[in-house]
Amino acid sequence: MSSILDNLNDKQREAAGHIDGPLLIIAGAGSGKTRVLTHRVAYLIKECGVNPYNIMAITFTNKAAGEMRERVDRIVGEGCEAVWVQTFHATCVRILRRHIHEIGFDNNFTIYDTDDSKTVMKRVLKKLNVDPKYVRESTVLRAISDAKNDLIGPDEYADRYRNDYSKRTISQAYDLYQDMLRDNNALDFDDLLRLTVALFKNCPEVLENYQHRFKYIMVDEYQDTNNAQFELVRLLAKEHGNLCVVGDDDQSIYKFRGANIGNILGFESNFPGAKVVKLEQNYRSTKNILDAANAVIANNTGRKPKRLWTDREEEDPVFFSIYDNSAEEAEGVVSEIERLKSKGLADYGDCAILYRTNAQSREFEARFVRDGVPYFIVGGVNFYSRREVKDMLAYLKTVDSGRDDVSVRRIINVPKRGIGATTIEKIATFADDAGLGFYEACGMADEIPGLGKAASKVLAFVNLIDSFRKCLEENGPTETLKMIVDETDYQNELKEEDADDASERIGNIDELINTLRQFEDDEPEGTLSQFLEDAALVSDLDSADEDTSRVMLMTVHSAKGLEFPRVFLCGMEDGVFPGYMSINSDDPDDIEEERRLAYVAITRAQDVLYISSARARMVRGETQYNPVSRFIKEIPEEMLERGPSGNIIGGRTSYKSSYRSSMPERKIADDGKPQAPIFKKNARALMASGGLSGSVIQKGATLAGTKPDYEVGDRVMHLKFGEGEVLAIEKGPRDYQVTVNFDNAGQKIMYAAFAKLEKMR
Repeated sequence: MSSILDNLNDKQREAAGHIDGPLLIIAGAGSGKTRVLTHRVAYLIKECGVNPYNIMAITFTNKAAGEMRERVDRIVGEGCEAVWVQTFHATCVRILRRHIHEIGFDNNFTIYDTDDSKTVMKRVLKKLNVDPKYVRESTVLRAISDAKNDLIGPDEYADRYRNDYSKRTISQAYDLYQDMLRDNNALDFDDLLRLTVALFKNCPEVLENYQHRFKYIMVDEYQDTNNAQFELVRLLAKEHGNLCVVGDDDQSIYKFRGANIGNILGFESNFPGAKVVKLEQNYRSTKNILDAANAVIANNTGRKPKRLWTDREEEDPVFFSIYDNSAEEAEGVVSEIERLKSKGLADYGDCAILYRTNAQSREFEARFVRDGVPYFIVGGVNFYSRREVKDMLAYLKTVDSGRDDVSVRRIINVPKRGIGATTIEKIATFADDAGLGFYEACGMADEIPGLGKAASKVLAFVNLIDSFRKCLEENGPTETLKMIVDETDYQNELKEEDADDASERIGNIDELINTLRQFEDDEPEGTLSQFLEDAALVSDLDSADEDTSRVMLMTVHSAKGLEFPRVFLCGMEDGVFPGYMSINSDDPDDIEEERRLAYVAITRAQDVLYISSARARMVRGETQYNPVSRFIKEIPEEMLERGPSGNIIGGRTSYKSSYRSSMPERKIADDGKPQAPIFKKNARALMASGGLSGSVIQKGATLAGTKPDYEVGDRVMHLKFGEGEVLAIEKGPRDYQVTVNFDNAGQKIMYAAFAKLEKMR
């Protein structure tokens, strides 16, 4: 009789078939961990007779949860919808919606995103008379987030740091911040985890209910869990002990978010009797790529020994190039991508450029725009974070629940209706003194001293919201949003503010309407509250369009969990990757985390890996000289191939120590740590790196924002692509976007200022 596990390899089968007791699956990069998890769920249901209702699978992203759900559906079929497959935060929201009243909150709470939290913190610091020049709200919020991740509430924080003067302001701010959240019946993202743990500890009967339900618990990406997530999982699994966690300590790269690598390294001590299975066969990358990754990560001491291997027979080398400066690096990488495309060796969507920091993307973007190469930056402005979208969401939140002061204050004068900051502060003061919510106080505007004529404008706003609420009751969320857009005349205000980008912003509002309509179609019984909850939980990466063939640009952190046929790992210099802070840190784990990050970057490549560094890089207007990254020096020389002068694809030339000798030496300080290299101003290097000062407008060029002298249908000439016909000209926020069908190069989309198209007479 065939088994669901028959098509797994030996180690995968061993992991998926282990049912009872704690199980740690160390899943190396590309080793098929999602496959193991989904087959384990199917095995529990189909061959072990476990009720799907008793199975929980927790992931970190909506995308991962959706993928797991789809795979389980395909394998199991009917009945699998009862399996609980959600992210940590969505899991906590679901539990708190039912039980948070047990610890003193209203079940209809609002979820605050990062911007909402910053708005609250600004008010907190103002009330505390703290000068934002000296204490930034982001710094305080980071400290509060760290405390919540460690399950430390305001009272415990104050007690713990009673004698620490430097923490006194943070302690006071934490206390007042939580008071304001509670007054607004709001939770931030960290509260979702912290309060769920608090609920379980303070209400044993609630915990017992979920312990009884979830007899088999699985956690994906366990290396990324923080202390609050660890405690949540520990409490849920305590009764039955059937906890299966999957992760890779070599891919633990989120310490800055509170991730505790000790959770996975100490799994056996935290859960005695645990079975450990290592998945080391990689199905993603070539042998040379894996050998390079293994060579780098082997230098870490805080890890579980493992070595990735593959039975793929391809022998493409790992290419390494040193460029004179970062501008040449960008030009070389983009040229190689264009060559691959023109030769039919790869599509744009097969290529990804990875870098350590977002700031490194600029020069690549400039090259792509100049050459008309389509690209997408992962980690750009999230759809739900765009101003016009947040304004509409604030209206919807106010309609749904007037208890969200942040949302009400955001849109009380958007579009402008003559309600100024002074009026808003008078309402806020009245609300605080009377123990009311901000929106409740708005409804009593005619009773607030000193408002004068503004009172009628505030009451008109309240009446407007009431009309939207009536529409919500009668016609549903989508029609309500349409009414909000029409009745507020929001689109005309956008046009008056900036006619050039109004079209794009209006398009974003239209897309929000489409999204809300799709939600209603998919969830006929769904509520506006549920839609707003889903919107708050969407991540940048979840919103990326995967169907369009574009070169992907992203930081290595954003690339985790992804894979690409061809990866360009750029900026591999000491001081950049790893950065100065890690190099000079007193904590050895900082360098180890940077090395884990390099390991993640290398293992994103499936077929070909290109690594590059620059001798000079412009940083804050000054030229910085750095040696090649120590992580590249950890790769044996025979594994790398390079061409002369930074040429990525070249004949096999001797690599022997050339990259070591080509870099300027760094001085060693008395404590044995390398010092930062000397910074030198260099105007010529500034121009080489893409600076605009001193640039010359060539014949046929167009100044950014100036309408081109050609029209749709005209024949034009491009220096690189030759002759072509203009198909479209669209006004963008900074420049005109031109679509041209070139006779020999095909259709290209480019900005007029960079295209330098010349009309043929």
